[in-house]
Amino acid sequence: MPFIKAATSLLALPRTLKRFLALAMDASLCVLTVWVAFYLRLGEWVRLAGEGAMMPQWAILGALALALPIFVVSGLYRAIFRYAGWRALMTVAKAILVYALAYAAIFTAIGVPGVPRTVGLIQPLLLLFAVGASRALARWWLGDLYQGIVRNMDLPKVLIYGAGSAGRQLAGALAHSHEMRVAGYLDDDAHLQGSEMNGLPIHAPADLPGLIRSLGIRAVLLATPSASRQRRNEILQQLRACHVSVRTLPGLSELAQGRVQVSDLRELEIDDLLGRDAVAPDAALLERNIRAKVVLVTGAGGSIGSELCRQIAAAGPRALLLLEISEYALYRVERALAGSLAEGTTLVPLLGSAGDAMRLRQIMAAWRPHTVYHAAAYKHVPLVEHNVAEGVRNNLFGTLTAAQVARECGVADFVLVSTDKAVRPTNAMGASKRLAEMALQALAAQGGATRFAMVRFGNVLGSSGSVVPLFRRQIRDGGPLTLTDPEVTRYFMTVSEAAQLVIQAGAMAEGGDVFVLDMGEPVRIADLARRMIELSGLSVRDAANPDGDIEIRVTGLRPGEKLYEELLIGEDPQPTAHPRIMKAHERFLPWAALAEKLAALQAALTANDVPAVRRLVGELVSGYRPADEIVDWLHCAQGRAPR
Repeated sequence: MPFIKAATSLLALPRTLKRFLALAMDASLCVLTVWVAFYLRLGEWVRLAGEGAMMPQWAILGALALALPIFVVSGLYRAIFRYAGWRALMTVAKAILVYALAYAAIFTAIGVPGVPRTVGLIQPLLLLFAVGASRALARWWLGDLYQGIVRNMDLPKVLIYGAGSAGRQLAGALAHSHEMRVAGYLDDDAHLQGSEMNGLPIHAPADLPGLIRSLGIRAVLLATPSASRQRRNEILQQLRACHVSVRTLPGLSELAQGRVQVSDLRELEIDDLLGRDAVAPDAALLERNIRAKVVLVTGAGGSIGSELCRQIAAAGPRALLLLEISEYALYRVERALAGSLAEGTTLVPLLGSAGDAMRLRQIMAAWRPHTVYHAAAYKHVPLVEHNVAEGVRNNLFGTLTAAQVARECGVADFVLVSTDKAVRPTNAMGASKRLAEMALQALAAQGGATRFAMVRFGNVLGSSGSVVPLFRRQIRDGGPLTLTDPEVTRYFMTVSEAAQLVIQAGAMAEGGDVFVLDMGEPVRIADLARRMIELSGLSVRDAANPDGDIEIRVTGLRPGEKLYEELLIGEDPQPTAHPRIMKAHERFLPWAALAEKLAALQAALTANDVPAVRRLVGELVSGYRPADEIVDWLHCAQGRAPR
């Protein structure tokens, strides 16, 4: 902009030249104020030079002769105008006070022919105003005030959806933001529409398309923390068609009781689109196996494991044992929990594998945990598919080892975190998790003091390897979004809700229970990809819109991947006391028969006979059929021809 260029050029001048310009400006103001003083006294403009009854040139010479030396001595030209504040204005006032006394003494008290005596009083007042205003203008133009105004004009404009308390606080927090500028509010309340709040207009949501065109709106900030998830979903559906980026504040349960901060804004999560509200947890169930007890979490550094630890820490255990094989993951979860522990709770970080029987015996013998939540597992389908032996060793035999040691050490409750991929699995990961379930069911059927339970659910939003962070990263990179198949559907649940339900389900266990969480309606991943693109303010590039921003590219199903996930093998799940938790009745082999099969499977693992491992898993797990292309790949890897 021209004003910025002029200011930049002026600031680049040598210091001496800038002082001379300031002196020249003050001299000009002396002349101007004398002229205006004559006008105010006589009611007409007079000539500044020449002969006549009125002779302003004497008043001008007197002003210059007095003001400029006084200003120099007072240090007016040592100050940096663009940083001038109240102290600099006080210096100006003191200098002009001295000047006013001298000037009034000459032209008012003594008198000069041709100069009205009142000019000696009027002109110093005008000069005070003029010099002070010049410093303030320099501060505004050359300093941060003007630069800040110009920068704010270039900031992306946003609208806040919700003119309630959260919206007002957010607007206040954004008033000094260097990231965006609030242009107004959107609100459903017809009584508020058309009015203003703190100088910002309140519009109807239906006006958004026109506002985007007329004001250049770049984003909408959703400030409706008390709205139900269904209502938020309805709002987001309205915003999708406008191709505007959407950011949101957390719900009321996530916001502190203080003021809303800019840092509270976050990118839109897909849990905002699930269309159902989480059921408030039952405090009694959350605390039953935790409060004042020793609790062990295996895989504590993982997505589910770390959230379980947060929920458990909030319930007030006597000690929380974190078992994790990854040093960095253990460090991260320990640091995250260290500052939020209740008084009297001991946090114990433990490095080790959940499949190491000796390490587990040492831990359990020393700490005597009451409850064990077993979240340690390999869960990424394609990786386990290419590392079948390790997947079975960790997911099946690691779980079996942990369960057997827990029973030996008198653990009261052992809860396995399972997956919907264990239902009629087409991949090794799901099959290994179903085998882990079967092993616990068989152990439970033997009896004993330890209650074994399994909790089965689908995809957790935001977990490592989840599709949501992958899509968000691909959107930031400009696409394409990679989709394995247009018909793929998945169940989704927030990590917080999943962890709470795992704890509550475990508290209802009687022994050998397979709990299934109500995941709501399945989400079509192609629809999810499209929604995430549109709610980022972008458009989908396809045959119908070749000029769109981001393409959705179909890459083909990965090895072992299913189009649809299921939560039940059998039929007729039984309800429980919790509306989101059901109990399944899954068939299993008794321990005597299962142990023989597991011994053969262990021998195949020891011999690294992967085809035998797959065959034995297929014999044990109902519905498991390994993908033909994986079998062919394994044959090729072993130097044999494909089948």
